[in-house]
Parts: sequence; structure tokens; C-alpha cells
Amino acid sequence: MSRRISLFDAAAIAATYGSVSAVTFVTAAQFLVGQGNEAGGYLTVALVLMESPAIIMAVLLATWARTRVAAGQGSSRDDSPLKTLTAEGESTPNKALSIKSVLHEAFTDGAHLLLIGSVVVGALSGAAGGEVMAPFVGGVFKGLLAFFLLDMGLLVARQLREVRDVGPFLIGVALVVPLVGATLALGMSTLLGFSVGDATLLAVLAASGSYIVVPAVVRYAIPEARPSRYFTMSLAVTFPFNIIVGIPLYYAAAQRLLG
Repeated sequence: MSRRISLFDAAAIAATYGSVSAVTFVTAAQFLVGQGNEAGGYLTVALVLMESPAIIMAVLLATWARTRVAAGQGSSRDDSPLKTLTAEGESTPNKALSIKSVLHEAFTDGAHLLLIGSVVVGALSGAAGGEVMAPFVGGVFKGLLAFFLLDMGLLVARQLREVRDVGPFLIGVALVVPLVGATLALGMSTLLGFSVGDATLLAVLAASGSYIVVPAVVRYAIPEARPSRYFTMSLAVTFPFNIIVGIPLYYAAAQRLLG
């Protein structure tokens, strides 16, 4: 990929697709409930844990890309000098944030803390807490999810104007990567003897890309990368593909393999 785009764009895309989409996961979980094939709750823990490695990878990839470019080994047709324009119009080198600053930004992000907090509260409250939250989780939640998906649809529509900067190659990547990830996850699920519901959710996790937590971190960790590429790929291409086509496809494949 780095031969077609800059190392910084490639690093940002890799970090974005190394993470997961909580919205896609929740949508898939509700889809399984509607199919009467509900999954176990432990994959929610996997959802939370899979954010952190991608955040750390974003920092490591940024360091690697800068080292390659500084050594003159990372040139590509999209590479440009590591400069940004100041308010006076003068160009100055980009100053990368320290790893400590980036990790602090990552692990104090509201969405990530919310996911971690939800897991901790659920573990502490147990079954009794689940019964108390049942009206919200089982009833009101579905309506909130519907409104949230409508809002995400509007966000996707606004982001579609940026697709022209992505190009056919990266659009293809944004469609193929989910299928590859889901295939590997389903193969692993077969070896581990997962249920159909668990296999479907694992496939969804492997097929999704982050468009909330990791892109926010990448903006700080890899300021040389173009948000119009990695953000548009995950939000405007992969996300709707997974919601419309991917989830039913992964479920059907899991049924065929494990049903």
C-alpha cells in the first residue's frame, strides 16, 4: 500500500483498521437478538480490549514512518515534506507529540473510558444489575440505536464528498479488508468451536475499523496523514458496507460453518 500512498497515510489506515467499531458491534448484537441467536457477553470485553493495541500501534507506526522518511527510504508519489503552515504563512517542521502525550489522549478519550466503565460496572453489578438495566438495554436502547444510526447515516452522507480524495484503490481496500478480516475470524471461530452468534460478532470485530477513538488519536500521533483518507475509508465506505451487507453476510457464513 505504501507504494501507492505515503507512509503516513498507510500508517494511519493500518491503525484505523487495527481497531474496531463499537456501533457496528452493537448493531450486529441487536441483529443476532432479532435472529434469536444471541451471543455471549464476553465478546464485549474483546471490543474494549481491541481498542488499545490499535492506539499503541498508531504511535509505533508514526515513529516508524518518520524514521523511514528521515532516512530517505519512504518516498512515494504522495509523500511531501514534513511541514505545516503557520499563521504567518511560513512553513515549519511538524513537531510530533510525545508517546506519553498521545497515549494520555488515547486512554482518556470519552468513548474509550465509557466502554471500559461499562464493562467494570457490569462486572461489579452482576446479574442483579443486569435486571435493573433491562428496560433500558432491551427496550429504550433499540430506539436510541435507531436514532443513532440515522445520525451516523447523515454523517456518512456528509463525508461522501471526500471520497474523491480516496480514489478507487483505497475504496477497494476499504471493501476488501473487512472481508479478509471476517474470513480469518470465522476460521478461528471454527477451530475454537464458537457458537454462531459469537462467531458472527468476532467476524464483525475483525471486519470493522474505528472512526471515533483511533482517528482522534491518529490526528495527534500522525499529523502528516490525511484525515480525508483514513477517516473517509472507515466511515463512508467500510461502516455502511458492514451495516448493510457485512453483518448478514457474516451471519450466513457463520451459520453455514457452525450451524
